[in-house]
Amino acid sequence: MSEIIQVKNLSKSYWRDSFEIPVLNNINLTVNEGDFLALMGPSGSGKTTLLNLIAGIDKPTNGDVVVNGTDISKLSESALAKWRSSNVGFVFQFYNLIKVLTAYENVELPLLLTKLSKAERKKHVETALSIVGLGDRMNHYPKQLSGGQEQRVAIARAIVTDPLILVADEPTGDLDKNSADEILTLVERLNKEFKKTILIVTHDPHAAERAHIKHHLDKGELTLEQS
Repeated sequence: MSEIIQVKNLSKSYWRDSFEIPVLNNINLTVNEGDFLALMGPSGSGKTTLLNLIAGIDKPTNGDVVVNGTDISKLSESALAKWRSSNVGFVFQFYNLIKVLTAYENVELPLLLTKLSKAERKKHVETALSIVGLGDRMNHYPKQLSGGQEQRVAIARAIVTDPLILVADEPTGDLDKNSADEILTLVERLNKEFKKTILIVTHDPHAAERAHIKHHLDKGELTLEQS
């Protein structure tokens, strides 16, 4: 399998007044196309920071993040925003759905930034909602859906642009066990059936068990967990 993500000598610090707060220290990581990778570690270990750097939400203090041949750490903010919109699908713990929009309209949102026609957008949205098992809920509003269904809508929104990589930050953290298992099974299916490269941040070992590869972050240092 070809390498799709290369993280090289990556460090990240934040500043509070004149005080430097190091979060990640000289991280090196390679992700191959089609991998399903879990990032684990205690709260504050830098998991979300690393995910955000790979997804182009944040920029490193030092080092490089190369995704599919593009060093995204060198892109301007506008170029990075354009890159994100076509290359990365995001899934968050709290769904981030817009309450006044239907499931269909929430999923359609990323496509409004593209040159697709209304008919093409409709086809993409219906396909994404069908994949997550909500083809019959597209006209429902978030308040009419369960938490698990809301997260399915969020996943449909994440995959509707057919992104290169899918990143998920604690995607089951706000769900009961049954709903969490259903979401993890869906994520597994996206990896196996649709060959999506997936990176998931989780503190839940049961969620991490679904991944092929598990890395552990602690105090800014990354280690590979042995199965």
